[in-house]
Amino acid sequence: MIALAASAATPAYAQSGSTTTTTDNQNAAPAWNADAIPAPSEAPAAPTGFWERSNLLGDMGGLRTLLGDHGVTFSAQETSELYGNFSGGLSKGASYNGATQFGLSVDTDKAFGLKGGTFFVDALQIHGHGITAARLNSLQAVSGVEAEASTRLWELWYQQAFSDKFDVKVGQQSLDQEFIISQYASTFANATFGWPVLAATDLPAGGPAYPLSSLGVRLRFKPTDSMTILGGIFDGNPAPGNGDPQQLNASGTQFNLHNGAMIIGEVQYAINQPPASGSGATSPAGLPGTYKLGFWYNNNRFADQHLDTNGISLASSASNGVPAEHRGNFSVYAVADQIVWRASADSPQSVGVFTRVMGAPGDRNLLDFNINAGVVVKAPFKGRDNDSAGLALSYANVSSSASALDRDIGTFKTPGYPVRSAETVIEATYQYQVTPWWLLQGELQYIFHPGGGIPDPNNNGARIGNEAVAGLRTVVTF
Repeated sequence: MIALAASAATPAYAQSGSTTTTTDNQNAAPAWNADAIPAPSEAPAAPTGFWERSNLLGDMGGLRTLLGDHGVTFSAQETSELYGNFSGGLSKGASYNGATQFGLSVDTDKAFGLKGGTFFVDALQIHGHGITAARLNSLQAVSGVEAEASTRLWELWYQQAFSDKFDVKVGQQSLDQEFIISQYASTFANATFGWPVLAATDLPAGGPAYPLSSLGVRLRFKPTDSMTILGGIFDGNPAPGNGDPQQLNASGTQFNLHNGAMIIGEVQYAINQPPASGSGATSPAGLPGTYKLGFWYNNNRFADQHLDTNGISLASSASNGVPAEHRGNFSVYAVADQIVWRASADSPQSVGVFTRVMGAPGDRNLLDFNINAGVVVKAPFKGRDNDSAGLALSYANVSSSASALDRDIGTFKTPGYPVRSAETVIEATYQYQVTPWWLLQGELQYIFHPGGGIPDPNNNGARIGNEAVAGLRTVVTF
């Protein structure tokens, strides 16, 4: 699944990377104090040259400026990818996929005088066929852009700021835009570095995350400049029913409020952050970092991974075939992003590291533990200030209950049946910022024990072989 980082002004693909080296832009508190914002006469003029401007289409003959003066911002971004599998998997070969995102944001103060309000809507046009489903069958999708071809609504919400410390967002929301985010992890393409594979696997329909979303309310409170508290309650299943979730909610317009509830909360603490622009404050001497601790709870019912309603293994001939049910599911997680070196306080050159770890109960979940970590080098070469290079790893552990079921299948039904254990992904990437509006990203990924070590349907009795994948992503902002 993709993690598209949507700021209120310009939605953008989160996994396209960011040149930011401090904190997550999408988690910054909304600007309320007008004195902290430079007056238009003080702001530098935006570049207008074809190779220097931030959007391919520029100001569109003054249309963007005209709409901006009335509080309206629109955007479009196309991400296209070509990936090839060169070993293992279900088959070798290449697959193309992509997504176009259209966004519209309205600043209600500029539009009609309602201070602190933002209305936001965006839609997706997803095309092609992702390589993971077609050729790999791994738990951790090679790309966060991969999804079934469709044209769908993604998010539709209204946010109201009541001060510079508190705001509320109401509407159809994708939680991967604000929760469980690692700034440095978003440099990488594999979906698990956006919305973690544990959440995507254990939650109903994969949770309210790309390309799905759920109705709900999100609260954000900043008691200090360093601390942010996020919390929300959302519908518990973004695509209820039996079958493929993306087909069950094919248009993204199911506004459900009767499928249980998902509660999520997160505390963020930022250290050594640069002062606000124009504040005149001195930059801290230490290196910036952001640390997060959170949880989610879903009150739906979840099937046991091993036992039936009588406490008998589901693989046994004596089983009634009906899994035992557990009321509710939960996870706790922690995220750390930290710059460990930079040439100077104002230099683009830096080295940042990240770690994100999640856990969940094993009796009702396929995955009970997930950790990813990595390192990102910003401006790795002279003259390439906006490029990034990175190396990351993600480990997803199959729960003991799911492994026990596999062992029982080998005992009662299919001798030699593989027992799933864990899936590990290693990714190396380089982002080449051709222009401010065009990004190229080269990819190498290696997947150990796809699916945790599941059987190969093309080779009876053997596991799916380890997979070596290479790819190229291009992102154009219009």
